[in-house]
Amino acid sequence: MKQLGEVGSSVLFENDLVRIWEIDLPRGEELPMHHHDLDYAAVVIEGDRIAGIPAVGSSGRHVEADVTRQQMFSLKRGSTERAVNIGTKRYYEIQIELKD
Repeated sequence: MKQLGEVGSSVLFENDLVRIWEIDLPRGEELPMHHHDLDYAAVVIEGDRIAGIPAVGSSGRHVEADVTRQQMFSLKRGSTERAVNIGTKRYYEIQIELKD
């Protein structure tokens, strides 16, 4: 089985309750395939378009979305995907994983 990557570019903070990641993707760049083991919330700091491409054989679906600065969303654990910046700008997001 191929090893999965991290859910973000780097961890900014971690304690017993949360793990906070930054996701920093220049135009056209992507995060490696990764799995979300925890529920999480995210805040878009910069960017205009992002894609989530599921792992082959997973139950996830390919998603492409326009995003705006300060947009917030939350997602449940369980997806295996790679994130791709398909926009015209750098994509920068803060992601907060909620530990059980």
